[in-house]
Amino acid sequence: MELRQLEYFQMASRLRNITRAAERLRVSQPNITVAIKKLEAELGIQLFDRSQKQLSLTPEGTVFLNRVELALSNLQDAVLEVNDYKQLQKGTIKIGIPPMMGAYLFPKIFSSFQRKFTHLDVYLYEEGSISIRAQLERDELDFGIIIISDASPKLQLLPMSRNHLVACVPEKSDLARKKYIAPDDIEKNDIIMLKEGSYLRELMQQKLKAINIKPNIVLESNQIVTIKGLVANGVGIAFLLDFVAEDTPGVKALPLLEPITVDIGLAWKKDRYISKAAQSFIDFCQDTLALNAGRTAKHAK
Repeated sequence: MELRQLEYFQMASRLRNITRAAERLRVSQPNITVAIKKLEAELGIQLFDRSQKQLSLTPEGTVFLNRVELALSNLQDAVLEVNDYKQLQKGTIKIGIPPMMGAYLFPKIFSSFQRKFTHLDVYLYEEGSISIRAQLERDELDFGIIIISDASPKLQLLPMSRNHLVACVPEKSDLARKKYIAPDDIEKNDIIMLKEGSYLRELMQQKLKAINIKPNIVLESNQIVTIKGLVANGVGIAFLLDFVAEDTPGVKALPLLEPITVDIGLAWKKDRYISKAAQSFIDFCQDTLALNAGRTAKHAK
């Protein structure tokens, strides 16, 4: 039994698809197929039920996956701890970022961190907040800069900012003359939404469902520049965070009649071993927040 076989099995189980697992692991599909078949032959059991279109675990496969998840997690922590003990001058950090944060919030943090810690390699993965939370819990990422509202108790959280969800409307539309956007306005207009996996999408849909409004979603996109361009051209209205909507040509950002506030922050798994590289990123974020708070207090005087 080889470590690589276990890693391939774990990824195929999580994604329920051999092709996607191969893409994620950057190997060929036959490599994963052969490795899993060898693993099944060695164990003398069938790990996957292949009678369905979507790959699914057999009961024996589910039991085996639970053990494999624990073993690989412990092994990963052991490697990190040994590398720290050897005081290596190199390290890697994997960070998940939703499209909205990636385009407008994270670049400032990332550029400053990279200048200070040139020996560390930072890998960025763009996903929705909900998807990033799940990947953090599965130890696929070190950190996520996400919307931390209602986050799992399994995650350690460092709040970074509090922001409002605003309605983006065409600047030349009748809506732009309003002081706020009411539920009736949402019901009467076409809506441009973020794609599935976005916390903001789910939050907005929950709020609308509670007041019996089914939005007329005409387009979905995770490309923020595209969404704002569509709004500016009168295709529909969209809901984005306030700092994203600011100073956008052709777009006016309006508050919602019932304000929706979300907290953005850094998240990582509580029980996971924190490498020196990861700790340096936590410390950097904490120092940056403290410095910004000090500047804000100074200007307030």
